[in-house]
Amino acid sequence: MELTIEQIAEACKGRLVWKGNPKDRLRTVSCVTLDSRQIAENGVFVATVGQRVDGHKFVSQVFEKGACLAIVEKTQAQVEKEQGGPVKEWGSYLLVEDSFQALKDLAEFYRSTLSIPIVGITGSVGKTSTKEFIAGVLSQKYCVLKTEGNFNNEVGVPLTLLRIRKEHQAAVVEMGISDFGEMHRLSKMVRPNVCVITNIGQCHLENLGSRDGILKAKSEIFDFMAEDAAVCLNGEDDKLRAIAQVKGKKPHFFGLGNEPGQEVYASDIVSRGLWGSDAILYFAQGAARCGEENGEGEAVVSSIPIHIPLPGRHMVLNAAAAACVGRILGLTPEQIARGIETVKAVTGRNHLIRLSHYTLIDDCYNANPVSMKAAIDLLAMADTEKTAILGDMFELGEDSDALHRQVGSQAARAGIHRIFCVGENARHMYEGALGAADEKQTVLYFAARQDLERALMESGEKNGEPLIPWGDTVLVKASHGMEFSELIRKCFLVDEVPL
Repeated sequence: MELTIEQIAEACKGRLVWKGNPKDRLRTVSCVTLDSRQIAENGVFVATVGQRVDGHKFVSQVFEKGACLAIVEKTQAQVEKEQGGPVKEWGSYLLVEDSFQALKDLAEFYRSTLSIPIVGITGSVGKTSTKEFIAGVLSQKYCVLKTEGNFNNEVGVPLTLLRIRKEHQAAVVEMGISDFGEMHRLSKMVRPNVCVITNIGQCHLENLGSRDGILKAKSEIFDFMAEDAAVCLNGEDDKLRAIAQVKGKKPHFFGLGNEPGQEVYASDIVSRGLWGSDAILYFAQGAARCGEENGEGEAVVSSIPIHIPLPGRHMVLNAAAAACVGRILGLTPEQIARGIETVKAVTGRNHLIRLSHYTLIDDCYNANPVSMKAAIDLLAMADTEKTAILGDMFELGEDSDALHRQVGSQAARAGIHRIFCVGENARHMYEGALGAADEKQTVLYFAARQDLERALMESGEKNGEPLIPWGDTVLVKASHGMEFSELIRKCFLVDEVPL
């Protein structure tokens, strides 16, 4: 990466204690990491104080592995005092007031040195899938870096930016928040050339209060967008559709052709069940729509057939978002269609796994009412009997009980054969499911994830009849804090789920 020690010291506003050849301060570093296990030769280690681990304990080790600099907020003497004994001699270090802030400052500076287009993505749901579609599309023309895993917050975003190398021609950065001001700070680092908002749904209501509050918080992505930036918004979302201008420029709208003004939209959708959808992707000139004409009476819409390999109408919408971005960044319809077809599900998000006795829909990474409904609709497409394992949704504020009841009711009305509700908040989900279920449906409640795990593992042992009959399609979904990835590991013997 094109960063020198002197640039890092200046960007982080720290006091550099250099113990090597003064000329070496002008050499470029290989990487920046918070994880001492990932340090590389000539890399920079940022020692942070976390809830569980203090990174300053590993400063000596990173120098043994070839690190050229540590960014610290404690001196070696302070660490020795805390540990009650001497530590191995440190190499060169940069002393700062706050290591996390130094990381953000460094990422902001590094971003200012880059000339490649960066796509910033936010929204209540669908960020990760949309990121995958956009990266897949742009990869047909550019060398693309994208956010990996859950690196979408004030720690993950700067680390993502610092992974950009000279071979990259574009980057796709996912930006997640839970409170006001966070997106403002993320935007200051990312300075996106293209801003994408997937939707405004009911999540983080505990902090943001309402959909209007969510819109306000998500719109902070515009605060530091590049001067010539383009804005891509979901034209199916009532809150986003009402945005007429952003800093004097008209947004680009994508959708499913249900509303006027959509420049890119997918229509003629044919579901292939759990294995995706086929559709026609339309590209309109300006705000024209299919069937409309320009001033000379000529149609101004082109189209191309596409296959969306991930199931559900919401995935078609995510593909349309990617097509909108691809169009702005100069890709042809044929390149866009090929890119959409390459996308694969991300572990923990609508990840379809074929097992010997079940088809598993691993969507355990996170949950809110909008994504719960989409996951239930997806499960309903299965041509087998269906089981939904649904857990607590967090940060829903004062409407939490009612929203959980609605999800339970939705699952029952969707015809799901077995509905297992897990967790303290899920009691209300259970009540909603019971109220809407018929006599052929099974609705069970488990106070904790461990209770369901025991029931699943013991059911076959006691009477030979598994709690979930063989052949079912099984959806597993809850907020990340429920740790349903553990349930998948223990009860379905699947290892590739997110921590």
